[in-house]
Amino acid sequence: MKNIIIASTSTVHGSGYLEYLLNELTLFFKDVNTILFIPYARPGGIDHDTYTEKVKEAFSKINKTVTGIHTYKNPVLAVENAEAIFVGGGNTFVLLNQLYKQNLLTVLKEAVHKGTPYLGTSAGSNICGLTIKTTNDMPIIYPPNFNALGLVPLNLNPHYLDPDTTLKHMGETRETRILEFHAFNSPPVIGLREGSWLFVKGDSIVLKGPLSARVFEQNKTPYEIMPETELNTLK
Repeated sequence: MKNIIIASTSTVHGSGYLEYLLNELTLFFKDVNTILFIPYARPGGIDHDTYTEKVKEAFSKINKTVTGIHTYKNPVLAVENAEAIFVGGGNTFVLLNQLYKQNLLTVLKEAVHKGTPYLGTSAGSNICGLTIKTTNDMPIIYPPNFNALGLVPLNLNPHYLDPDTTLKHMGETRETRILEFHAFNSPPVIGLREGSWLFVKGDSIVLKGPLSARVFEQNKTPYEIMPETELNTLK
């Protein structure tokens, strides 16, 4: 049975790395001692070791050990044997490209479907959807294709931003970009604001956190949903 947290971000304004989620993660990983971290997204271009150390520090606060997948000779076996998996944020294109390069997409999907707890933040959340076509990231590298893990039957837009009417900026809003996506693609898109996450248990997908989320369905007016809303009826 799938057991997933799909979080918009690793860090909310005014708090430390993963700090806003630590209480939730204490429960989520209660039966886990060691978490396999996948640092491939490399936020700001940092190296895998530096990124992993940052994650180790955060999880030490809830007495969890973290190992980086890049330290294993066989990353496929690392995923197959993992007690739990965390895929961090950064650039979604870089992340997905490396997952394809290491032949990890199928094994990751199989592990999660078998019940291995999976935490994703930002880019690590983007790949939970059907494709990465609704990421905010620059395509600085080109993966073999945009198809992702498909752990939920929709697409994600982490870090969703509402238009700021006080600004003079005339560029496209996040909503405009997602409407452009729906001119060519049919899957629904969930705009996750900072501090929100989706909790997936089996086929159930529930919005968690203090904020509403914005839902985009093809040929429909975008609308808001409140925390604790069940989303498994979206098509």
